[in-house]
Amino acid sequence: MALILTFLGKGGVGRTTIAIATAKRFAAQGKRVLLALQEPETVLNVLLGDVPGAYPRELSPNLAAVQLQAATLLERSWEEVKKLESQYLRTPFFKEVFGQELGVLPGMDNALVLNALREYDASGQYDVIVYDGAGDQTTLRLFGMPETLSWYTRRFRKVFADSDLGKTLTPFLQPIASAVLNVSWTDDIFNQPAAQQANNILEQGKEALADPNRVAAYLVTTDDEAAIATAKYLWGAAQQVGLTVGGVILNRSQGDDATMQAFAPLSVTAVPVQAVNDWQPLMDTLPQFDQASQAPRPIAINVAERKVSLFLPGFDKKQVKLTQYGPEITIEAGDQRRNILLPPELSGKPVTGAKFQDNFLIISF
Repeated sequence: MALILTFLGKGGVGRTTIAIATAKRFAAQGKRVLLALQEPETVLNVLLGDVPGAYPRELSPNLAAVQLQAATLLERSWEEVKKLESQYLRTPFFKEVFGQELGVLPGMDNALVLNALREYDASGQYDVIVYDGAGDQTTLRLFGMPETLSWYTRRFRKVFADSDLGKTLTPFLQPIASAVLNVSWTDDIFNQPAAQQANNILEQGKEALADPNRVAAYLVTTDDEAAIATAKYLWGAAQQVGLTVGGVILNRSQGDDATMQAFAPLSVTAVPVQAVNDWQPLMDTLPQFDQASQAPRPIAINVAERKVSLFLPGFDKKQVKLTQYGPEITIEAGDQRRNILLPPELSGKPVTGAKFQDNFLIISF
């Protein structure tokens, strides 16, 4: 299992440069590193002196790089879909459709990139994966997909089972499955082999995201007010998807006390202006990325005290909305929504109080 690092911040603050320097430093320490990038080829050619391909290629000892291209990832994933189809269907109907013919639907690129990162992680070939994506809400939606999709599965599983349509179709599923599919179908449409495999992948993604020793983000900003405001907003939004923000990199700066205080209690590392293509000074200035576990966790559940605490920096109580539905509570902050499945000890118990204190939303049951 690899450590997956990503960087968040306003465009133009130097996220890609920081990501490359981070990958180079880990490689210099003897770690096997994959640098996964989504920048255009022209930018990568300037920064790396080379253009990574659609498959990982070694650029220097211990350092491989790959350019994540949605069309190529779709072709590879489509071949996997056809393999699953031939496994479960007696008469596959996707076999005549080729990946090269498919267009990438809006939002699909996030799923493709996340799956690629999962596969690179599962390969066991890398100790560290440095992902340089858009660095904004798009990246947060990408990392939040396991939690979001899990919610849809939980919610619609119950909705379908309780609906007239579900009750009507259930008696016919087994004979249809026997006639068309190569598997025995039970009454639960969501409990089939393919669905179970998907659920397992989602659970693994959620567990990884909840562990700052596995997945962490760092904010990158400059002294510019707009860049600072963007970083603070992304900090709070990252907590909403369960992504731990381990610290702040203040790029092209000598370190301003006011800026550093704006991100308390995160550690802020000031990175002064560096000479072009002189990577070593920049590598030496970067923070210790293995300290992310010391940052405030996005969520903490205390069963004994019947409390759930969410760390929501960048928001005030007027921007936060709390609703409860059955065994779950939903937190809305900004344009982010998070559904929290409560443990059995708190499931079904009504919320008795909520307060916003020191950037924490504390919910009592």
